[in-house]
Amino acid sequence: MSVLDSDPSVGNGKRLAPEALDQLFLEARTYIAWKPEPVSHETLKELYRLARMGPTSANASPARFVFITSTRGKERLLPALMPGNLDKTRSAPVTAIIAWDVEFYERLPHLMPFGDFRSYFVGNQPLIDETGMRNSSLQAAYFILAARSLGLDCGPMSGFDADKLNAEFFPDGKWKVNLLCNLGYGDPEKLYPRAPRLEFDEACQIL
Repeated sequence: MSVLDSDPSVGNGKRLAPEALDQLFLEARTYIAWKPEPVSHETLKELYRLARMGPTSANASPARFVFITSTRGKERLLPALMPGNLDKTRSAPVTAIIAWDVEFYERLPHLMPFGDFRSYFVGNQPLIDETGMRNSSLQAAYFILAARSLGLDCGPMSGFDADKLNAEFFPDGKWKVNLLCNLGYGDPEKLYPRAPRLEFDEACQIL
């Protein structure tokens, strides 16, 4: 049974099992090397089906995803990457370009049919840019958690020439890259030691 077909009360005060928290957060790592196991198209479809359910401003859902699985696709992508990202991307079964649609607001009559939300954005480029980048970044985080929930490992990346990548994959200018994420089944033998994280008092306030 799919997560999305399960008990609708999940999430209303019920904690995930410790094993789930380990898989999503505590034992999850950023992978730079990959086992030679493919990721099926059905898994990628299920990944998107989960990730799309996370909340965004006005349900705008600006993120767009390009899953690169072919050698030809990688050949088009690699020239836009910084040297340190080449090997990890070349060997990954999938690299997702996580982009955002610069005309996302045109879908608002369908996605948010409870008012005229489209009119808030038309002609307001600063609001379009801010909403598109912020919410596609939020969707990228949902995407990573969804991937981990399906047993995939992730390697999110910046470190690329956005202008070069956009020119190659989105020449009409209607989508713009936000970040990249390698996907597959990571090789734990090639992980770096886990880096520190900030403690609560270093990063948080309660007012």
